[in-house]
Amino acid sequence: MMSKKSRPLIFFYSFLLTFIVLIVTLYTYFYANNQRKWMLELITTRLFKVPIIVYIVLIAIAVSGIVFSILYLVNRHTYGKIEEQLHFLSVGNYDHSIFSNKEKQYQEDGLIDELEQDVQNIRSKMLSMSKELQELSAIPKQVNGESKEDIIKSERQRIARELHDSVSQQLFAATMMLSALNEVVEEMDIPDIVESQLQVVASIINTSQSEMRALLLHLRPINLEEKTLQQGIEMLLKELQTKINIELKWQIENVSLPSSIEDNLFRITQELLSNTLRHAKANLLEVYLKKIDQTVLLRLVDDGVGFDVKEEKVGSYGLRNIRERVQGMGGTCRIVSFKGQGTSIEIKVPILKEERDD
Repeated sequence: MMSKKSRPLIFFYSFLLTFIVLIVTLYTYFYANNQRKWMLELITTRLFKVPIIVYIVLIAIAVSGIVFSILYLVNRHTYGKIEEQLHFLSVGNYDHSIFSNKEKQYQEDGLIDELEQDVQNIRSKMLSMSKELQELSAIPKQVNGESKEDIIKSERQRIARELHDSVSQQLFAATMMLSALNEVVEEMDIPDIVESQLQVVASIINTSQSEMRALLLHLRPINLEEKTLQQGIEMLLKELQTKINIELKWQIENVSLPSSIEDNLFRITQELLSNTLRHAKANLLEVYLKKIDQTVLLRLVDDGVGFDVKEEKVGSYGLRNIRERVQGMGGTCRIVSFKGQGTSIEIKVPILKEERDD
């Protein structure tokens, strides 16, 4: 397969080889005619007022272009379908129609190229690995006779309860007191600097309340509690609509998945929503869940501040755990973000044939 990096080299080597062949041919001609200053002849001899050396260079460029075009077309015809298959394997779409069509062609023609067969073997192994990962993620991790998920759930509930009963209530009380104080200030002759400071304090308390709501959202129960994935996400978004000032849009399809995969996707959605509320400073958040071919797509898009995905501090954005969860399901996670232009997070998880049959 011809890579993008090798294309300029192929063109250059074709040009160089053609140029050398032409020069050697002319040298042989001049040597046979006892012309010792043959290099000077290439420069001084003109055809239509153009030196012969220019024609040699142009011919070499034309020949190398023809050779490159032929190699590219042959490579595209020979390896085009294989490149498409490798692309779909890389994004986790193992059940795309290109694989089934290829297998039918093999059966009809009776021809199985070694490279094409290797791609099919890789696909089979990746399907098997994804299935094993999803099965392992469904097995509860035991710690001293108690599942790891149960321990995390109880601890999250305890912390959420303490935060709600203490910090959240105190912030609410501070908001009410500050509101009453502002009403008194409006009726009194108070310096502008004091009034501006009160507004700053009010802004800080409101920001703290938003941060607390995001933390409480992050500490909610991990599982869906006997709800479908669609019902769980929609319930979460409707609840957020009444508590935050961000505009929410969503399109959630009813997809049927194993309970462990649904719980993981629900938890990922919770973490992404919490991260957006805490860090993105967005005005609009869109959530999509749909089935494309044999893949489940979860996508969140916001118009917030964005970030540089190459920076190491991106891990503090809460995405490392999300990537680990997605990898545990045999899926892929794609993050696109630009500073000042928002963030798009796209998660794809394959739906394996064995699971659909079950």
